Amino acid sequence: MGAVLEIRNLHASVEGKPILKGVNLTVKQGEVHALMGRNGSGKSTLAYAIMGHPLYTIEEGQVIFDGQDVLELEPDERSRLGLFLAFQYPTVVPGVTVANFLRAAINARRKDVNPDDKGISIPEFRKLLTGKMNFLKVDNSFAARYLNEGFSGGEKKRAEILQMAVLEPKIAILDETDSGLDIDALRVVADGVNSLIGPDLGVLVITHYEQFLNYIRPQFVHIMFDGRIVEEGGFDLAEKIQAQGYDWVAEKYATVER
Repeated sequence: MGAVLEIRNLHASVEGKPILKGVNLTVKQGEVHALMGRNGSGKSTLAYAIMGHPLYTIEEGQVIFDGQDVLELEPDERSRLGLFLAFQYPTVVPGVTVANFLRAAINARRKDVNPDDKGISIPEFRKLLTGKMNFLKVDNSFAARYLNEGFSGGEKKRAEILQMAVLEPKIAILDETDSGLDIDALRVVADGVNSLIGPDLGVLVITHYEQFLNYIRPQFVHIMFDGRIVEEGGFDLAEKIQAQGYDWVAEKYATVER
């Protein structure tokens, strides 16, 4: 049995304002899930809460990954366990090349497993990175550029997918990776994600555009409204959102709230 990410009754707030109000969700290695909902429903908050962003306060609940409650762990510790977050707005890191960033990340993971590890050699790393870039059809000049500096929206998202390919997480969360991309960039990024999906990788795709899901087809679809997951189903649920929008969700569950 592969790794499992299990979110149990998760409540989280930002600066005292409740955002997540009891989220329950299970994602297993090898599965592809989509989390959909209007802006402000709590989707990105869930992603940041899972990874341990310091602005988000956990009020109640658990995040169990691979049998361990990760809420007591630092973000880098969660990453080394096999969790990965692709950001909606990736950070620019001037002066640090993509290659140096990825080599440092690999070495941090290796040292966590074996404190005496001397790190991956430059020839070994170069072979690994070149192989991943070729696999994802990323130009090799990418490696020498400063991370996200001067990158287009599509290049930033491709850099995130390259990181995912190199670090080989067990569960990856893609936080609105489709945001701000034109149709061509969307297809390129989706192709990269699809090439990595398999039995060793579970994916949670966060989006409010069903169009992205035409490229990355999920087995499970969850709809978020007002800090809770209120509807769950298969791809037909995403198709319903495509046809009808979110008004029916708001009408159904706003009534429940009252």
